[in-house]
Amino acid sequence: MNLLITGALGHIGSCFIHSLKPGDFNKVVLIDNLSSQRYPSLFNLPEGVPFSFVKDDICTADLEEYFTGIDVVLHLAAITDAAGSFDMQEQVEQVTFHGPERVAQACEVTGSRLIFLSTTSVYGVQDGEVDEDCPIDQLKPQSPYAKIKILEENILKKKTKSIRYNTFRFGTIAGTAKGIRFHTAVNSFCLNAAIGEKIKIYKTALHQYRPYLSIKDAFKLFKFCIEKDFFENDIYNVVSNNFTVNQIIKKIKKLKKNIK
Repeated sequence: MNLLITGALGHIGSCFIHSLKPGDFNKVVLIDNLSSQRYPSLFNLPEGVPFSFVKDDICTADLEEYFTGIDVVLHLAAITDAAGSFDMQEQVEQVTFHGPERVAQACEVTGSRLIFLSTTSVYGVQDGEVDEDCPIDQLKPQSPYAKIKILEENILKKKTKSIRYNTFRFGTIAGTAKGIRFHTAVNSFCLNAAIGEKIKIYKTALHQYRPYLSIKDAFKLFKFCIEKDFFENDIYNVVSNNFTVNQIIKKIKKLKKNIK
């Protein structure tokens, strides 16, 4: 089994590649343009895992060449800062829309199966429960990032006869990694608490439930899909649990009692 990971040195990718063991794959190709300078993600990779690293950009690279002979593509390359996406909409569109379009086309040509990540942010703020089967008019994306994710999902829907894939709407990722980022809620709160800063929150969001996903649960999903050859050309929500900001703060206070 040969695996290729785009955006391999980011938050999710860096943790996943360090969880691999000898014998998991015959070949593991890592592609990253190093724009985020997460060089430490390549330090001390597990011995005995047949890694190869390629510095390239999915928006310009010859993806068909890279994907040839690859069984599964784990597509993680994206600009994932939803809040920050308002200030860089053109860049987000280039990387987070045109990139996946090229990835899907390359999978079409090479026959590689695709694991594609979307976001539960496509649901926006909802009064009741929503799931993967809700009509498109019930989606309420509130950032350029979430809006583009819906467009990407539609790209794959049009290719259901030509590629095998899964689209996974991830909850907000939480967990440590060599390529960790701190723009997401739990990670940001933990950093604030660790260095003695006040935790800044929106009062209106204090008791609002949001879906969160442990990075370790994400790995279980990846390995399940690959080992079971689970590629159903469908959309799935992936979350560990729903929590309010207040519930998260209470958990952090058990370790750092004096946070404000």
